[in-house]
Amino acid sequence: MATATDQTAESAPVDTDEETLTVVLLNPDAIVRDEFNAREHDTEPDADLINSVKAVGVQDPVSVRPRPDGTYGAFKGWRRTQAAQIANATAEAEGHARRQIKAYVRADLVGRDPWTQFLSLIENHQRQGMSPKDTLKAAELSLIGMDEVEQTKAARALGLKRGTGKRLGRAQQLDDATLRRASAGGMDLEQIAQLAEVEDVPRAQDRLLRALARDEAEEGGGRGHWDQELALLKAEHDDRTARKEAVAALEMAGIPLLPTQLAYGGKDTTHPLSELTTPLGRPLDEDNHRGCPGHSARLDDENQPVWYCADPAEYGHKVRPKPKPTKTAEDEEKAAERARTTACNRAWKAAAGPRKEFVTRLVRGSKALPEDAWQFALGVLLDLPAFYGKWAQRQEAEDVASFLGVKLPESRFERVRVSDLVTLSKSRTAHVLFAHVAAAFERDMREPKGWHDARMQVRFLWEDPTPQQAAYLLLLEKLGQDDKGSYRLSEVEEQAVAAHRGDDADGEPAT
Repeated sequence: MATATDQTAESAPVDTDEETLTVVLLNPDAIVRDEFNAREHDTEPDADLINSVKAVGVQDPVSVRPRPDGTYGAFKGWRRTQAAQIANATAEAEGHARRQIKAYVRADLVGRDPWTQFLSLIENHQRQGMSPKDTLKAAELSLIGMDEVEQTKAARALGLKRGTGKRLGRAQQLDDATLRRASAGGMDLEQIAQLAEVEDVPRAQDRLLRALARDEAEEGGGRGHWDQELALLKAEHDDRTARKEAVAALEMAGIPLLPTQLAYGGKDTTHPLSELTTPLGRPLDEDNHRGCPGHSARLDDENQPVWYCADPAEYGHKVRPKPKPTKTAEDEEKAAERARTTACNRAWKAAAGPRKEFVTRLVRGSKALPEDAWQFALGVLLDLPAFYGKWAQRQEAEDVASFLGVKLPESRFERVRVSDLVTLSKSRTAHVLFAHVAAAFERDMREPKGWHDARMQVRFLWEDPTPQQAAYLLLLEKLGQDDKGSYRLSEVEEQAVAAHRGDDADGEPAT
């Protein structure tokens, strides 16, 4: 006959309900701390808890697992168990009887260490007082060790997206002050893990806390402001990473990186190679200047090297004659405009992330697609605007497949039809069509630069989108508002559609 200790993880249900188990009485001295108890700090009972247990005993049952040596490991209620041990140790001297402790004996958890740690995490986190670092560590370790069924269930209980468990390890590297402030500010485990991804960006935590506060202050809640701020921070993080990689590449090649600012009173002797020639007038470039001791570089806004000579006069180069420009107010305005253009271009690209995530949630959701969405998609399919035809001719299926959650062949030489991969049904037709239309828009809006056919000149979409692009953004904004604020336009998108509010999908004033 099998004992409780012999029960295997495979024979036990994942969601055993302790309320259906029989409470048994155990000697507190037979209980030790389970190795997979999630709480690692502040594990000792305080004076108030000890006095309470001395007076009335432990009221709520603790949860334990049988151990091979005959003792029991407490994964819930270890502080209460210690208080009971202390109370019993002084019971006779104080004229009290020794008490046993009520416990749930979870033989079904023997050999299921990750799930035990998860249950301990839930217990301690709900009772508060557990440090954010303990919470992150326990969540990461428990999720890594679980099978797929348990991991899905645990992630849902912790409010985590799929795959977040792998990022919790990095979140543990945040210092204690940052973790405490993030937790006090209302960030959950998912958001703390996201903060860890962009923590190197200056004031990242302040910006995310402000976005979180805006989401909580607005009716319906949602995470629209958080998603947009996070996307901007990720873009800035990627830019900083690209710069670090560019600097590292220059260092590996032994090429000095020139400072962007000189010390007070210093003289700038550097010149870009585009302004220099050899003594015989031959233009200088990276290849024929590489052997010069003054060969150096600066990085442009895209983190690409611009080649310089540190001191042309010292190394025998000639500066191409040209009148020395006088810096004017107009020059400063142009410099400010260049900086604004760079920032808006980066923000436009970053905004595509939250936008695509929202479309993905819409088309994969179990609910019926909102009427505004399928009517919009139907209008595009009937009118066939030029951008949609161009996209269809390219036969690009990546965005459609991503929205609908289907996997394309890894080899670009293996051609398949998306219609063969997607499960088509009458109830999901609108979702599939909207995914198709959204993919065309996302391809059309991928780059911040576009072309204005009437003016025959370049346009920036963040200040002059087409009427169809503006209608698409305004539609998503409305759908996000209707979905309890789950999606909101970014600042750069707000700027883009400002002149189009009140227009219909064709760009005509709404009647």
